[in-house]
Amino acid sequence: MKKTSLVLLSAISAFVATPAAAAPGLGSKVYGATLEAGETELEARYGRLTGGADAGEDALVLEAAHSFSPHFYAAVLGEFEREPGGGRKLEAFSIEAIRTLGRIGGLDTAIYGEYEVGLHGPDKLETKLLVQKRAGPLDARLNLIAEHELVRGAPLGFGYAASVDVAAIGKIRLGAAAFGDLGSSRNFTTRAEHFAGPIAKAEIEHIGPGELEIETGYLFALGRARDDAKGQLRLNLEYAFHF
Repeated sequence: MKKTSLVLLSAISAFVATPAAAAPGLGSKVYGATLEAGETELEARYGRLTGGADAGEDALVLEAAHSFSPHFYAAVLGEFEREPGGGRKLEAFSIEAIRTLGRIGGLDTAIYGEYEVGLHGPDKLETKLLVQKRAGPLDARLNLIAEHELVRGAPLGFGYAASVDVAAIGKIRLGAAAFGDLGSSRNFTTRAEHFAGPIAKAEIEHIGPGELEIETGYLFALGRARDDAKGQLRLNLEYAFHF
């Protein structure tokens, strides 16, 4: 009886100590499949949940990246999270890389890889297949995601990120974005957490040696995400320049 109680208490403690995964899209972006050689990017990505039990939960990602060639990109980033009513803390830092694969069937494609060092949880490996279609004013992107926590027996987690936008007025683009979970290798499902809604992008040129890209939007909670939130506010800032 004592042994059973100890096992149960240990399991409960491990569950409580494990940080909850951030909602899909918080602090994230939809990656493109093309690179500009010699370009350096400094990014700040912010997302905040609204409504429901998780209202006020947010994530902030700071990233520095460089495209060493038209085919290879590498970056370092830190992720800060805040639970409702709590303080902001550094959750993880990561290194990531993108290798372009070229055009396949009229679509630009690339492979993304990331190693995340968890400060309050297990390390993770993440891969993405990046697909992009640009035609005139249209830019459509799809990221198919697989993630694995470096814990023995942990399943693969699946997800996606997608966006489509078109040139509207000058340097302003309008469109929509979506982020979501697709379950795991043990239970693949489309009925998990999803967020989708309108976005707007704008570019401001000739700021010092580079240009500033601003992306903002509001994504509505769908599926199981509606259990804890009504939506997600997003703001991404990216400053790009060449040496």
